[in-house]
Amino acid sequence: TRYFVDHRKVRVVGGQGGEGGHSFYSEPRKIYGGPDGGNGGDGGHVILKADQQMKSLSSLLPFYQGFHGEKGGRKNCYGASGACVYVKVPVGTLVKEDGKVVADLTRHGEEYVAAYGGAGGKGNRFFLSNENRAPTFFTPGEPGQERVLHLELKTTAHAGLVGFPNAGKSSLLRAISRAKPAVAAYPFTTLNPHVGIVHYQDYEQVAVADIPGLIKGAHQNRGLGMAFLRHIERCRFLLYVVDLSVSQPWIQLQDLKYELEQYKKGLSERPCVVIGNKIDLAQSRINLPLLKEQIDDRVIALSALTGDNLEELVLHLRELYDTYVMTEQSRGQSPVKW
Repeated sequence: TRYFVDHRKVRVVGGQGGEGGHSFYSEPRKIYGGPDGGNGGDGGHVILKADQQMKSLSSLLPFYQGFHGEKGGRKNCYGASGACVYVKVPVGTLVKEDGKVVADLTRHGEEYVAAYGGAGGKGNRFFLSNENRAPTFFTPGEPGQERVLHLELKTTAHAGLVGFPNAGKSSLLRAISRAKPAVAAYPFTTLNPHVGIVHYQDYEQVAVADIPGLIKGAHQNRGLGMAFLRHIERCRFLLYVVDLSVSQPWIQLQDLKYELEQYKKGLSERPCVVIGNKIDLAQSRINLPLLKEQIDDRVIALSALTGDNLEELVLHLRELYDTYVMTEQSRGQSPVKW
């Protein structure tokens, strides 16, 4: 089984440069042909490349090294440079070194040189001068750059399902997409984010992420804590999933927005919709009008179990997505596509 991995420590080393050549030109009746040792080739880089097909850091190895450059040859032949090693990472990968962010790969095809290859050495032909007509020395290739990087994945879904444990987020994602997160009657069933794709007739696709359940004090790293709050940062709009069967369900919404705001200011102000789940229960029908009186946000009452009113959610999800696309295009930026 391949599990979702959002953290990985990787050591990267650039390829070593090839050493310079050491030779003298030799040909009949040309005794003093002079030095002709070529320079060595440069070492290959290690390059991180964002790939939309990658969804997790689970396939990354703990060590990568670029290919070494070749040695310089005779007759002023330069050694071949070492090939670069491309490491595919998911879109939304943060690259950190010593706790500092050095790269943020947010677009498909974006690249970051994680480790530079060493420069090739100089052959003895390079040191030819009027003072030294027959140089015998050459330089070895330089070693490649060596770094230890921490890769951190932030889910780049369009919408994020935010709610307390057992609010029905996983059941809702299974109902509107083909994702199959685990569903059970105990809290913290979802331990890793799951991304489901909602398909439309015009071939547009909206990615919805099932974020593991938050609890009070999540911004202080309680429960699953900040390990999964960071996945909400990249979501363009939020879907607050509230359990309508509990007493005073609007308290859940207030607590959820408080946790998001404490983690990052302005996070709770993103475009959103409140989803009142479990409308098939009798107590939920009583709490629904009370919830609408307490909050100003739009409320969509549905049942992920029976499929009641899922169409309204799917249509409103497309409205939020179209608004996001128009906003990004008006800014001259390209929206994230799946």
